[in-house]
Amino acid sequence: MLIRFDGKTALVTGTAQGIGRAIAETLHAAGAKVHLADIAAIDWADPAAYTAHRADLGGRAACHDLIAKIGQVDILVGAAGGVRGQVGGPIDKVDEAGWRAIFEANVDAQFWLAQAASVPMRAKGWGRIVTISSGAGLRPSLTGIQAYTAAKHALVGLTKQLSQDLGPFGITTNSVAPGFVRSNPATERQWEAYGAEGQTRLVQSIHTRRLGTAQDIANAVAFLASEQAAWITGQILSVDGGRS
Repeated sequence: MLIRFDGKTALVTGTAQGIGRAIAETLHAAGAKVHLADIAAIDWADPAAYTAHRADLGGRAACHDLIAKIGQVDILVGAAGGVRGQVGGPIDKVDEAGWRAIFEANVDAQFWLAQAASVPMRAKGWGRIVTISSGAGLRPSLTGIQAYTAAKHALVGLTKQLSQDLGPFGITTNSVAPGFVRSNPATERQWEAYGAEGQTRLVQSIHTRRLGTAQDIANAVAFLASEQAAWITGQILSVDGGRS
C-alpha cells in the first residue's frame, strides 16, 4: 500500500521533538507540505523543507490566527500535549494552575485548531484530523497525574464528537493512543523513575516485548491521514505493542 500526500498541506503540533517530529518527517517524506508548531523552538527543521511556527496554542485566538496564517489545512495532527513538567502526586496536592495547564495543552488546543481548520476542510470537502491521545485516555495513567489522565480521556471523547460533527463534510477524525515511548525528556524521566525492576515489568507487559518508537506512532498517523483510511473515523487506535 503506497501512501502519498502530494498536493496536501499538513499542520503538525508538538514538533520540537519526539513523536511530533517523527510525524512531521513522515508526512513530508510522503509528499505533504508540512507546517510545524510548538511552544518550544523547533531547531531541527530545514526552512527549505518545512515552515515552522513558534506559538502557545492553549487559547482560541492563537489557534485561529495560526490556521488563518497557513490558509488551507488538509491534514491536522495534534501531537502537542504531555505533562507540562508535572509529576504524579497525591490528589490533595493538585492546584488549579497545574490542572488547567495540562487541559490547555492536551484538549483546548486540539479543539480550537479543529474548529478553525475544519472551515477550509468543509469548503474543500476533504480533511483529516488525527489527535494523539494515550493509553492514559483509556485507563489510569502510568504517570499518576490526575489531570493528564482526565485530559486524555477528554481528548478521546472530543475525537469521537468531532467525527460525528465533521464526517458529513468528508472529514475524518481519529486518534492514535501510544503506549510507552521514550521520545522526550519527560518520558526519559519517567522511565528512569521506574528503576530496573519496574522497567522490566513494563516491557514484559507488552506483547511484543519492546517499547514503542516515535516512528511506530508516525506510521499509524500516516495511515489514518491517508486516502486509504477514508472510511475510518471516530476510532481510537492503540499503538502499544499489544499492552492494551
